[in-house]
Amino acid sequence: VFPQAGCDVQLSAATTARVSFLYTDEAPVAGVAGQALPEKVKIVEVGPRDGLQNEKTIVPTETKIHLIDMLSETGLPVIEATSFVSPKWVPQMADQVEVMKGICKKPEVSYPVLTPNLKGFQAAVKAGASEVAIFGAASELFSKKNINCSVDESLQRFDEVMKAAKEAGVPVRGYVSCVLGCPYEGKVAPEKVAHVAKRLYAMGCYEISLGDTIGVGTPGSMTLMLEAVSREVPVSALAVHCHDTYGQALANILTALQMGINVVDSSVAGLGGCPYAQGASGNVATEDVVYMLHGLGIQTGVDLSKLMNAGAFICRSLNRKTNSKVAQATCKL
Repeated sequence: VFPQAGCDVQLSAATTARVSFLYTDEAPVAGVAGQALPEKVKIVEVGPRDGLQNEKTIVPTETKIHLIDMLSETGLPVIEATSFVSPKWVPQMADQVEVMKGICKKPEVSYPVLTPNLKGFQAAVKAGASEVAIFGAASELFSKKNINCSVDESLQRFDEVMKAAKEAGVPVRGYVSCVLGCPYEGKVAPEKVAHVAKRLYAMGCYEISLGDTIGVGTPGSMTLMLEAVSREVPVSALAVHCHDTYGQALANILTALQMGINVVDSSVAGLGGCPYAQGASGNVATEDVVYMLHGLGIQTGVDLSKLMNAGAFICRSLNRKTNSKVAQATCKL
């Protein structure tokens, strides 16, 4: 049993003071070359889906529901709830209908779900989903390994979903995987990423999340990629989704903020990886992202103490140590 997994995050007055000093009303500090950072950042919590999807042991439905309900109380504006994929491919998400029907939805929180095709979209809407996400890749080999089709074929599939979503009035978010590197192809050209992002945006995705799936990116490669993509898609419609495999996630997020991005994906307790990307460690921890943003004077609307409680709960449930540096440090204070 890991000590941090069961760490009680009902913070003492002294610890609360150390954490809460980061909640500041100061104006955001300047970025590189004097560019101001955004005043507010939208956090998209992906833990319940991306964080849990490749857990080898099936997580009980009640645990998933309780985690989402705890996250709903933190002030997070978006919580990706589950995935309407075939249980054959992702067994962990086989209880998607039960999860969607079991969570206590708050009116100010969005609960998008992942839908790989029209069948998944229809099942999601039937289960009560009011927002969905589609996913493609900037790498041909990754696309074939991940969703068993080429990049162009995946975009054609999405066209079906987009048309159905438009008719139903359901907003769609788009994901692009392997934007800074691929486990099968190595380096990915920024122009490839820009091409896929442009197609998704043209199809009607209101937001495009750019994922460093295996966490190999650095601020340098992040800058080059965002420069290419922002020539094709408005920066206001872009988000970043960083993995911390090489310890670069926070640096990459800060770089993105300095370039005008104001939407960041993250996973509570740093849960998750990718079942089709060998060696991809967890997503960047939401706790660590919130800590950094608040330290920069950027508003998130997220209560860090409640967020750490949710992280402690899921780590206890999985009997593992949190990947959040902030949660680890706070447990030792």
